[in-house]
Amino acid sequence: MLTAFLAVVFGLALLVWSADRFVEGSAITCRNFGMPPLLIGMVIVGFGTSAPEMMVSALASFQGNPGIALGNAYGSNITNIALILGLTALISPIAVHSQVLRKELPLLTAVTVLAILQLWDGWLSRADAVVLLCVFFGLMGWSIWQGMKKQPDTFAAEMEQELDIEALEMPMGRAVFWLVTGLVLLILSSRILVWGAVEIARGFGVSDLIIGLTIVAVGTSLPELASSISALRKGEHEIALGNVLGSNLFNTLAVVGIAGAIHPMAVSGEVVYRDMAVMSLLTLSLFVFGYGFKGLGRINRFEGAALLVCYVGYNAYLVSTVVGFPW
Repeated sequence: MLTAFLAVVFGLALLVWSADRFVEGSAITCRNFGMPPLLIGMVIVGFGTSAPEMMVSALASFQGNPGIALGNAYGSNITNIALILGLTALISPIAVHSQVLRKELPLLTAVTVLAILQLWDGWLSRADAVVLLCVFFGLMGWSIWQGMKKQPDTFAAEMEQELDIEALEMPMGRAVFWLVTGLVLLILSSRILVWGAVEIARGFGVSDLIIGLTIVAVGTSLPELASSISALRKGEHEIALGNVLGSNLFNTLAVVGIAGAIHPMAVSGEVVYRDMAVMSLLTLSLFVFGYGFKGLGRINRFEGAALLVCYVGYNAYLVSTVVGFPW
């Protein structure tokens, strides 16, 4: 059991570190090839920060652990909104100026509804996975179209400033090296993490779904937490929010889609009625908080604190189901 705990700790640490290197390397490489900053922010960084969830869920699905595959994806979405954005807004209110992000908020809400409708029958089929992946590639096409337009946007401006700073610190050769090395280490660390998580679940008699929703979900969301806090310290509110929106879109569509395409899986009722319900309510609240129906969208400190309370309450309930606390 000690070996499994050490595997989870080491796997998470290596996963977060390699994801950061992969994001930096890929972003700078694309920047040197002339890709627009908005496109890098929406596609490359979004893919990079979701790479841990993608690797872990794909591997878990391949090995026949659907609880970790789904728990990791939906648990990460809950963590991204309730913990990361809640903590970020509590430190400093998040203003939403970017028109691109204001378009992503209703898109994320619609995608979440689609995910619930697909899993309502308790089964994630390959056909469901194909639909998710088709929607994902359609949104990627829209993102590329938005990025190539090169219209003025606050999210693009913040991303361009961030990329210019990083490009001065990382030459092209080093960027390519970290892109390749980060990807290899992502795969290796994912294998270590999934093995440790499965062994812990078996040792304590806990479902792999709970492990996926808690330990694995928080661990794979650490890149988003680190990048959001870093962006906030620099006053780059659009990047902080963009990281979470992009990651949740990737998780709901690509991560679950890839896992379902690899291995169709049964979906327990608690995933739909408990976990996806919480994810949906949080996504809806984020849309209400951030869209700004009568002007500028804004997530204030009170709303950030409310999101954090929801996160603590949700995880407390998950723990209570494990220890058998009567409600």
